[in-house]
Amino acid sequence: MTQMTGAKMVVQALKDQGVDVIFGYPGGAVLPIYDEIFQQNDIRHILVRHEQGAVHAAEGYARSTGKPGVVLVTSGPGATNAVTGITDALMDSIPLVVLTGQVPTFMVGNDAFQEADTIGITRPCTKHNWLVKDTDKLAATIHQAFHVATSGRPGPVLVDIPKDVQFAEGTYADPRAAGTGHYAPKVKGDKEMITRLVEAMETAERPVFYTGGGVINSGDAATHLLRELVDATGFPITSTLMGLGAYPASGDKWLGMLGMHGLYEANLAMHGCDLMIAVGARFDDRITGRTADFSPDSLKAHIDIDPSSINKTIRVEMPIVGDVAHVLEDALRIWKSRGRKVNKEGLAKWWAQIGEWRKVECLRYTNSDKIIKPQHALERLEALTKHRKDRYICTEVGQHQMWAAQFLGFEAPNLWMTSGGLGTMGYGFPASIGVQIAHPEALVINVAGEGSWLMNMQEMGTATQYRLPVKQFILNNERLGMVRQWQTLLHGGRYSHSWSEALPDFVKLAESFGWKGIKCEDPADLDDAIQEMLDYDGPVLFDCLVEKHENCFPMIPSGRAHNDMLLGEAETEGAIGSKGAVLV
Repeated sequence: MTQMTGAKMVVQALKDQGVDVIFGYPGGAVLPIYDEIFQQNDIRHILVRHEQGAVHAAEGYARSTGKPGVVLVTSGPGATNAVTGITDALMDSIPLVVLTGQVPTFMVGNDAFQEADTIGITRPCTKHNWLVKDTDKLAATIHQAFHVATSGRPGPVLVDIPKDVQFAEGTYADPRAAGTGHYAPKVKGDKEMITRLVEAMETAERPVFYTGGGVINSGDAATHLLRELVDATGFPITSTLMGLGAYPASGDKWLGMLGMHGLYEANLAMHGCDLMIAVGARFDDRITGRTADFSPDSLKAHIDIDPSSINKTIRVEMPIVGDVAHVLEDALRIWKSRGRKVNKEGLAKWWAQIGEWRKVECLRYTNSDKIIKPQHALERLEALTKHRKDRYICTEVGQHQMWAAQFLGFEAPNLWMTSGGLGTMGYGFPASIGVQIAHPEALVINVAGEGSWLMNMQEMGTATQYRLPVKQFILNNERLGMVRQWQTLLHGGRYSHSWSEALPDFVKLAESFGWKGIKCEDPADLDDAIQEMLDYDGPVLFDCLVEKHENCFPMIPSGRAHNDMLLGEAETEGAIGSKGAVLV
């Protein structure tokens, strides 16, 4: 029975949970914890420049490692500044443990200096949160927080710790005494329902796997089992934005990303399939389009560890609650034991149809030797970096994010960090810092738009302080590109506040922080400029001036069905019929 202060308990609990790095920003309500951090060398603390940056950095760390990210911020504005990142992590199922300081217990509710109702504010955007008023319960609460954050569907949790609890002494509880058995999500799927799914797989003529971030969250076993099942059955596979990398982009069963800016063949396969197998995905509105017309003629199976996600948006005939790895393992075993049967004739016709859809070449664009097209910039970035097995890509949010998903290929999970559900501008730069902290020798590139990137540009100081060689690849169209695109297509070209008239000189900005700045506006110089960025052993701010009014296609207009897409230049070869046929 070890006696120690609450502040020391926090540090000891983090050590016992295997934490090696925390991202934070000090303040009065967490100074006792910071004093304990000062007196140890096992846990590294990364001083960010804004609490939102701390949470996004922890997200990047978590997404790229599979381990929970840890954040430490002070009370009041420290906690409220973290809310955007916490909500982002909840939407994208990223495991985080956020520790916040609070005013002393006897001041709670008195509108004390830097007091906020952190528990009330964060209740809707965490899996669970705790206000600890008893030092004897502090260590056990932190251990429970790690268990909740990483079990079942991962997500952020928050522990609010009053300052007097940090100063007071209490009894430390190690992880074994924390009592986590009360939260035990179901991991094994129902065998009868899995068998029913296998039976449907044996006869389906037009099957498709629809996969999401849940596959990656389930771990390496899930991605290996998914790849084995896809390759053994010969079924086509598509993915959400968050699921990229679970199946290799070079795989011959890969259809590309689906959804609002997904590939033509992926979206039409979802619309026209007779068996949809959703694996670790949640039927987000960016995927479904108009739900009444979503995959109207298919039997649907949904595998997810979160029971609240099943039948929430789309009704399915085969709901399977369980961990992706466990369910896929059972499905593969049952399918093999029944003779590895598939409908070969139906599959052959289905792949022939998909081949016709692929001929549309939905990512087609007209290149230029006068100005850099954003698609071309990403094609060249892909060509010059795809050989790197340790290449990690982050993005901000907007057109550049969708082009990155379309033109960059991911062969493995945990290499792609982006804000999916919340669509948080300002996510990518601090996330790249978290990734680089986790993988010091790796190539970490943040694909950005100038608007998103400026939202958390203060983290340049963090990268400089910790000598992090992050590469910031800005596709600078001097516009809020996705806003401008919607204004073009849906609002009559009335460009209401979708550009800034006061952008910085990014090269000079880079140099002011001790970075390397590179500016490129001539397509002929692009390869050399990208190589210069890659060869530099420190942080780089790459200002790539691109076509200002390029639109991102394909695009499903909001509220439309999957077979109702705008294809841009791909439509110049012919019209697209209502059933997805190419009418030349």
